[in-house]
This record gives sequence, structure tokens and C-alpha cells, in this order.
Amino acid sequence: MRKICRRLIPVRRPQIGASETIRGMCMQILGYAYRFTSNFVFLSLVYFALNYAEKYQHRVIIAVLVLVYAGMHAVSALRSFNFFQRIERLELEARRLAAAAGDGPSSASARKQIVGDVSVLRHAGEMKSYIDILFLALVILLCITKIVTD
Repeated sequence: MRKICRRLIPVRRPQIGASETIRGMCMQILGYAYRFTSNFVFLSLVYFALNYAEKYQHRVIIAVLVLVYAGMHAVSALRSFNFFQRIERLELEARRLAAAAGDGPSSASARKQIVGDVSVLRHAGEMKSYIDILFLALVILLCITKIVTD
């Protein structure tokens, strides 16, 4: 009877890394949400600071200071893309060397796992940089419109 039940109802045992994968995905989504929220709060603070400044000179000073900060932050985000591009080249090189080395199936699977993890982290970093650049572009646009309009 027991053997018949096993054949009819296959028992799926949880994989060892299944909970870690789900936890990693949740942390990745939370990282995106945090980046979005913090950039949105910065955008709203800049908006309210520029709207509540009564004199034009005060608005211009605030806008220029925010433009300098946003410019430095944008340069840093753009430099990170160069860094991510170099990591991608290293990933390709590591895959090529792993295929050429042929140390055995256990070391090959470990290398594939490491290269895969690095690829996922690189992609997450790129997405966070895209979010940063989007909001920095909005902040720069807001500052320029407040400087131009009276």
C-alpha cells in the first residue's frame, strides 16, 4: 500500500537553496523599493523647498546647490555603469576559463554558481543605478524649471 501511494502522490522534497532563493528575491525587491522610496523622498523635498522659498534669489541658491549635488551623484551613478561593464567582461572571461580548465563536475558547478550570483548582483546594481539616474534627471529638470521661471 505504501509503495502504491508513493507512486500516485509524488513527494517533492524542498531543495536546499529554495528558501535562500526566495529570500534573495524578496531582498532584491525590497532593495528596489528602498531605492525608489529614498529617491522619491529626495525629489519631494527638493520640490517643496523650491516651492516654499519666497524670494527668487533664495530659490536660485537652493536650485544651484541641489544641481551641484545631483550632478555629483549622477557622475557617480554613470561611473558605476563603467564598473558594471568591466564586471560583465570578467564574468565572460571566468566562464571561458572555467570551460577550458575542466577540473571536474563539482568545481565546475561551484564556479557556475559563483558566476551566476555575480551576474545577478551586477544586474541588480544596474537596475538601482537606473532608478537613481531617473530620479536625478527629474530633480535636475525641476531645478532648471524653477531657475528659468519666475
